[in-house]
Amino acid sequence: MSAISRDRGVTATWALATAQLVSWGAIYYAFSLFVVPMEHGPGWSRTSTDAALSVGLLVSGLVAYPVGRWIDHGHGRAVMTTGSLLASAMLALWSQADSLAMLFVAWAGLGAAMAATLYDPVFAVVTRRHPDSFRTKITLITLVGGFASTAFIPLTQGLIDLLGWRHALLALAAINLCVCLPVHALAIDVGKNGRGGTAGVAARDERAALKAANAGAARRALRSPVFWALAVCFTAYYATFAALTFHLVPLMTGRRVPQSVILATMAAIGPAQVLARILWFMFGRNVSPKIVGLVITTAFPASVVLLLFAGASPVLLILFAIVYGGANGMMTILRGTIVQDLMWVEGYGAINGLLATPSNMAKGIAPISAAAIWAMGHGYRPVEWGILLVSLVSTAAFGIAMLHARRPAMPMDAVAE
Repeated sequence: MSAISRDRGVTATWALATAQLVSWGAIYYAFSLFVVPMEHGPGWSRTSTDAALSVGLLVSGLVAYPVGRWIDHGHGRAVMTTGSLLASAMLALWSQADSLAMLFVAWAGLGAAMAATLYDPVFAVVTRRHPDSFRTKITLITLVGGFASTAFIPLTQGLIDLLGWRHALLALAAINLCVCLPVHALAIDVGKNGRGGTAGVAARDERAALKAANAGAARRALRSPVFWALAVCFTAYYATFAALTFHLVPLMTGRRVPQSVILATMAAIGPAQVLARILWFMFGRNVSPKIVGLVITTAFPASVVLLLFAGASPVLLILFAIVYGGANGMMTILRGTIVQDLMWVEGYGAINGLLATPSNMAKGIAPISAAAIWAMGHGYRPVEWGILLVSLVSTAAFGIAMLHARRPAMPMDAVAE
């Protein structure tokens, strides 16, 4: 690869990483800061606004597969550019919402935008463009994206305090439009492996062959026990992670944990995610993804055990946050690379979309299910034990995927461009 192409690839990766930071910050992490203003303004209940977020996550899951297929067919630029436009339009629509119906419409649109702009589509784009070095690039993208909450939570709160919640949403829409739209329009190449196509009949034949190969790879995945084991693993993991994330503060409050300890515990999760990704970037690329994956899927239930026995202990709660955040930080990278390592690269977008569909739907359903268990059990103890049980299912499923892998896993170190 020439020096010019190598430099362009590095620049494009950093640009895509920056766009991930903005997309996650403006669409996903900002949501929680608008809940209280919407309660005080339009008077919508917290249950209703959380239900709108759940609808968005469900839509994201339903749209993930077609998005992945379109990227496999070479339409990554169009998909992610359209997603950025849709995200800004829906944030603007949300800012004008004067009814719950309008809020739900906005979040249904944001769900489709998330499926087209967040990690899964960019992983597919990078894998298709850089089949020999996607691991390093995906790790870098998630490393930068891990700062989204750190950057956008204080930024969004400042915008709300300064402008009010409706104008703050318009500001976020403008930021997303000004950063993500040009990045996705300019940093994503078109044509086979991003090098442009040829003209006429040859181009049509090439596209047809690529489409057939990708479709065949996706169908082959549905017959693979590795695919189904990974589907169970990721669905169980994201269900438990979403349930615990949404209920962690009320869980600790119910234990009469001091507010300062609750804030410290929550504050430790984000840096732990980023630190884990830095460690992976520095050292984990030389370790088999099977070993790393087993560590990650074991770390999450270990964190739940810590939480079960932590009580109100500041030391144990902070330790829980470090293990919990670190596991999630590395899981994002594993999620973007393990399919290629245990299965194959062809049709990755569609396969990844198929895996994302139940995972994203689980994210939307799990918090509501945990709330129902809490209500029936008159406390969070049954919720914690249920989360531990499901997280162990995730660990077991990953082990099954490793046992059925058809080819040995490649080391995590990427071939330098």
